[in-house]
Amino acid sequence: MAEVLFYHLTESRLEDALPELLQRSLARGWRVVVQCTSEERRDSLDNVLWTFSEESFLPHGTDAEAHPESQPILLTTRADQFANKPDVRFMVDGATPGDLTGYIRGVYMFDAFDTDQMAHAREQWQVEKSAGHEVTYWQQSEDRRWIKKR
Repeated sequence: MAEVLFYHLTESRLEDALPELLQRSLARGWRVVVQCTSEERRDSLDNVLWTFSEESFLPHGTDAEAHPESQPILLTTRADQFANKPDVRFMVDGATPGDLTGYIRGVYMFDAFDTDQMAHAREQWQVEKSAGHEVTYWQQSEDRRWIKKR
């Protein structure tokens, strides 16, 4: 079973929080797929990952480009995208994955100010818990640190 984390964005935008979590995943030697709900969002995050920091670089690509299998981080809109053999699957903006069994970790990131994303996260919590995955909930503190909640 996968470890499934729910990250509740209360103090920052996805574009600010996602790169750090992706860096942590790569530091652990994990390959990652980030599932978006639209091609526009996928392409926007692609741009963010190229420009989020002058000091670091996140090797990545999209499934609209050649050789998705070679990308350590692959951005996609498809729930069935496994070309880069990911260990971790991030779901953003209310994306719904397929079965997370076989992943080390699944990560849902949702915006506190988007009622649709909040409702989707609640639904997915029940889905993942019912599937037998270990689920945990994380919320940002005022200083944007992640605090595990019970």
